[in-house]
Amino acid sequence: MKSDISNWQELEREIMFQRYGRGIERVKFRLPHGVETDFYLWSGHDSIACLALTKDKQVILAKQFRPGPQKVLLEIPGGGLKVEELPEEAMARELFEETGYQGEIAFVTTIIPDAYSQNIKYAFVAVNCEKMAEPKLEDNGESVEVMLLSLDDFRKHIRTGQMTDVEISYLCLDHLGLLKEE
Repeated sequence: MKSDISNWQELEREIMFQRYGRGIERVKFRLPHGVETDFYLWSGHDSIACLALTKDKQVILAKQFRPGPQKVLLEIPGGGLKVEELPEEAMARELFEETGYQGEIAFVTTIIPDAYSQNIKYAFVAVNCEKMAEPKLEDNGESVEVMLLSLDDFRKHIRTGQMTDVEISYLCLDHLGLLKEE
């Protein structure tokens, strides 16, 4: 059976809203069968997140309020890339700022957040992490409590789905061969 799935032709693009490096764009496409239609896409900076482990394989997490779901979540460290910052540099910076830990950082993969987003997320692991300082967040009112969980407790936590970057957590556990309980 022949598939008629192919890329759509972009006809026009308009920024509908933009603030703090995030926005909504209206993009008009011509679909393969000739229909023209608008889609509203989320735009913004690329982001990074990592599964960070101490030398004794405790998972380093950031407990913080998240404005989207409007609740406190227990999450893996991460954030946005600054202009002209390499993903590896951003990950080292965010890990240190959010948690005060430093470790050996390695790239795992990139992730497409969803079908209506134009940015990508970089997934990293950080191993053999050691606490070097207290967290030092940028001056935007954000506050973070650093927590350590055992691998078993972390696996239980990600199964609840009550965190962002669930997919990065699973991919990083798999990358390290730690997806299944030992």
